[in-house]
Amino acid sequence: MAGEKYQSVPEETTGMPKGIKYIIGNEAAERFSFYGMRTILVVFMTKYLHFMVAGEEGTKMSDAEANEYYHSFIAATYFFPVLGSLLADVFLGKYRTILWLSVVYCLGHGALAMVGGPGASPANWLWIGLILVAVGSGGIKPCVSAHVGDQFGKQNSHLMTKVFQWFYFSINFGSVASTALTPILLKWYGPHVAFGVPGILMAIATLMFWMGRNVFIHVPPGGKKFFTETFSKEGVFALLKLSTIYAFVAVFWGLFDQTGSSWVIQAENMDRNFLGVEWLQSQIQVVNPILVLLLIPLFQLVVYPAVDPIFKLTSIRKISIGFFLTAASFAVVAKAQDLIDAGATPTIAWQLWAYVLLTAGEVMISITGLEFSYTQAPKTMKSVVMAVWLASVSLGNIFTSVVNNRIQVPGVNQIAAVAAAQDPDTEASIKTWSIKTIARPKSEGEDADGKTITVSGADGEFGTADDVTMEFNSYDKLEVVKTSEDEVLNQAAAIIEKAFFASTDSDDTRQLPSEDEANALLAGLKDSGGEKLIYSQFSRNNFRIVSVGADKTHQTQWDVILNGTVNRVATSGIGKPPAEYDWLERTMIATGEKGKAAVEAARGNIAKTEIATSITVGGQDTLEGADYFWFWTYTILVTAVLFVPVGYIYKEKSYIQTEREGDVQEGAPAKGE
Repeated sequence: MAGEKYQSVPEETTGMPKGIKYIIGNEAAERFSFYGMRTILVVFMTKYLHFMVAGEEGTKMSDAEANEYYHSFIAATYFFPVLGSLLADVFLGKYRTILWLSVVYCLGHGALAMVGGPGASPANWLWIGLILVAVGSGGIKPCVSAHVGDQFGKQNSHLMTKVFQWFYFSINFGSVASTALTPILLKWYGPHVAFGVPGILMAIATLMFWMGRNVFIHVPPGGKKFFTETFSKEGVFALLKLSTIYAFVAVFWGLFDQTGSSWVIQAENMDRNFLGVEWLQSQIQVVNPILVLLLIPLFQLVVYPAVDPIFKLTSIRKISIGFFLTAASFAVVAKAQDLIDAGATPTIAWQLWAYVLLTAGEVMISITGLEFSYTQAPKTMKSVVMAVWLASVSLGNIFTSVVNNRIQVPGVNQIAAVAAAQDPDTEASIKTWSIKTIARPKSEGEDADGKTITVSGADGEFGTADDVTMEFNSYDKLEVVKTSEDEVLNQAAAIIEKAFFASTDSDDTRQLPSEDEANALLAGLKDSGGEKLIYSQFSRNNFRIVSVGADKTHQTQWDVILNGTVNRVATSGIGKPPAEYDWLERTMIATGEKGKAAVEAARGNIAKTEIATSITVGGQDTLEGADYFWFWTYTILVTAVLFVPVGYIYKEKSYIQTEREGDVQEGAPAKGE
């Protein structure tokens, strides 16, 4: 490749550059691979990962933990553009950077397809794959969009807006197919196939990009000139100006990317039968790229031309309006969560309407910002500015990840996997717990000794009333948690169960008591510290009863929690052949009788409706349910209000790639730009 000669200056033509078709095709295939794996990531972490060791069931990842890891991955993906831009602008050029990092990208997909395979634990295969995908995908991001702009000269620069629209169209065209298909692959064929297919598409994307090598405009790396211009007065000033805008845009991305995390988790408790289709939990994300495909031409051909003569829609004003639309979308999902928390099962149409508002905001922020970033970047800084633009996505996801990390309360079950690996008859400290591990003689049916682990309570001393005891079988699987609050919590659960069955005569219409009703019913019960129990409802079939524990403080690691789940007898499908077991159900059944019982209970194949309970210590979230969504609604609303004066004083300065140095297009900014 070192000896090949490529054209480095755009042709003086008014037509479309020859390399655009290869870039657009590559982007469609690459976006299929990325959005395909991203679509199923949270569902995989919360429902599949702990079943990826054959015949065993590990510790389940909590929703907040999955949200944290998901947004950390997205943050990393949009941080590595800094690496990609430096490789492209200083050392390799955009073409070689894209090609080589695409190979890393393919290896990442291969590692994800190996989750549960030999050579590493499922969690390690997952992290290896995510790191490689983040490096590969993130590294090529600023180069691809800047590579589009490099294909244009001065005479055909008027086509750039049109091509960026098609570029964004190809992104969403690829993601529509993958978002609809990948959840189906996961459900019926499992993670190996679901992660493997996007990997194949990434390999195809890499091949398509290589095929266009002879018609691309290959702008040479800037070398020392890159540093001279980047750290020149003009370069630094351009970056500082744009960073002011990007700081606000970061908040948008912190909310937008929750469509792949908190919105997916919310969808589990919604009626997903809509328009005659039973949507899978993560599949509803397909609405976003479909709406983008519809709204791009609508905004370009109808909305903008109609509004512009009345109210000048500058780039800054479009971004500002997008913020307010995002706030409205989160208000919709927050209201839907209010209904879920009250025991209702709202239709998935709530999310569909929220997607309409959010996607309109995306069109006005993301597409506008993409072109805006390219035009505001000095010539040899195109990839760097694109990297800074993408870093705003990283910053927003870091914010969301940090919030999800901070709202998690440690729980003793979270140390089970670590503690169980200890040798018997040892003491150790893990996080803020002191633990003691003792061998337990094997019981009937076991081929080796189990373990009993004692965790000292809030007083830090063993042998006192607030100790927590965990019993593990010979496979180091946690089976029983014992605390001093078990008796009173089980009494409380019996009261809730009685109220549930007394609510109506029909299993299908019975309702758990509301929080006010339940707390009134439990008012006469006190925990060992003399404190009242706290009841919370989280969906039609899920509730929680909490003792604040020995420290007498709610939402700490010492809360003793009874989680309750209503398993209802199925009322639909009676008389029909049983539905085929999907991949996860088959895997759960393979773990033994408990797994099979869990599958049948979830299907409603039980003799009578029942309430299953389990007790744990700590592990809850301090911000959950509707409160979580309202927090983000107010966050973006404040951001939108604060952006208005910032956007008003911003002045634009445009740079277009030409064959001559120093060609700058400075327009007279309209008032408000």
